[in-house]
Amino acid sequence: MAQIRQNYHAASEELINKQINMELYASYVYQSLAFYCDRYDVAFKHLHEFFSNNSKEEREHAEKFLKYQNKRGGKIVLTDIKTPEKSEWGTPREMLLAALDLEKKVNQALLDLHGVAEKHGDKQLCDFIEEEFLEEQVNAIKELGDLITNADRCGAGLGEFLFDKHAF
Repeated sequence: MAQIRQNYHAASEELINKQINMELYASYVYQSLAFYCDRYDVAFKHLHEFFSNNSKEEREHAEKFLKYQNKRGGKIVLTDIKTPEKSEWGTPREMLLAALDLEKKVNQALLDLHGVAEKHGDKQLCDFIEEEFLEEQVNAIKELGDLITNADRCGAGLGEFLFDKHAF
């Protein structure tokens, strides 16, 4: 056992490794969305930038958890990152709905991790999750919801072009 380890339950360590994988998967999905939008036959420049930024943010989240795992004396166990469920993402609305579903899953995984930390009296891990992630997740879910509402208002064709141009 690591000499620096204190009040760090094995269940928390395991879920942090799963959260690292979840964050990297989210980054992978956002990267897929971004470069779908960058295709010549899709050409949503601003959605490409939006999803690229989200991909980078999710990688940064994974790195925070990697550093945290080391800080607490845990062992990092990386596993295969699942392939995104699709490579054709459809309309901006469909893309944003997929992103919203992804953010809700990431948020639920964070809440589950927080619950395990709370169950084992790990106040430091609870604080880390609250300070670094939860507010940001709520904001991301709200932002995606607003974007979906605006995409619905714009409709297809020219509306999608104008949505991409003005929503970001």
